Parts: sequence; structure tokens; C-alpha cells
Amino acid sequence: MLVVADTSPLHYLVLIGHETLLPALYEQVAIPPAVLADLQHPHTPDLVRTWVSRRPAWLEVRRPEEALAARQFPRLGAGEREAIALARELQAPLLLIDDADGRAEAARQGLIATGTLGILEAAAIHGLVDLPGALTRLQATTFRARLELFQDLLDRDAARKRPA
Repeated sequence: MLVVADTSPLHYLVLIGHETLLPALYEQVAIPPAVLADLQHPHTPDLVRTWVSRRPAWLEVRRPEEALAARQFPRLGAGEREAIALARELQAPLLLIDDADGRAEAARQGLIATGTLGILEAAAIHGLVDLPGALTRLQATTFRARLELFQDLLDRDAARKRPA
């Protein structure tokens, strides 16, 4: 399956050492040029810039034929606009995006979206990651989400692990 990703999920999965969850869950990931540029930006952590400079075979860069217009979507960055446009054009089954405005626009465009936390939970469901450990590492980065959301994920993970 081919999914499309915005910057943030790739950025944070690389930072916590779980980028290999993406091909395990989705096989192929496409990113638009604006996302590649974000990942290569000088302010991006060295670990992420080094990783993207040696892009794995499962990560491909694809230019959308037509990105969403900046003037129509001023709350979205170029990466979000291009990722949404690319996901729509490719009829991708899933868009990986954290930005709340981007997720809302993706829903308006008829796309199914999940973010970094959703990816980690899916990986935990498939037995690919220790969710509490991954969330602890994620919280040590600049990633921000409501504490209740982290707790909900941990509660669901604990419930899955309880014997029936």
C-alpha cells in the first residue's frame, strides 16, 4: 500500500528511532517536494536531515500535479498543502499528518488521516513497538499533544495486553 506523509510524522518517528514502522505498516510512503524541503531545512535536527539525505527505498518523492492554493488555505504550510493534494491525486488510503488544520482540511477533501500517535498505536496493535516506551521517547522531543491523549493511548494499550 502507498500512503502519503507530511513532515511531522516522519520527523518525529526518525527522532525516536521508529521510522522503520512505516514500511512495516504501509510498505511505501510518498512525500511531496515541500515535505522533502522541510526535512532538509537547516533548523531540522541533524538526525532527521541525515536520514532524509539517505532516503530509504520505501520513501519516494512525488510532485502533486496541482497543490492547494496558499491563498485559499492560509493556515496550512506548503508541506501540508502538497501532501493533501498528493494524497488526493494518488487516491492514497491514508495521509500521515499531525497538524490539526491539515487534518481538518484532509477530512474536508475526503481523505483518511492519522498522525504520529496513530502510527505508533497501529504499530503497537501489530506488536511492532512497545507503546509506553515509544511515547516516553516522543514526549522527550518537541512533539506536543494533550496529556489526556497520551493517557488514552496507554490505557487502550494496557487493555489490549490484559488476559481475556
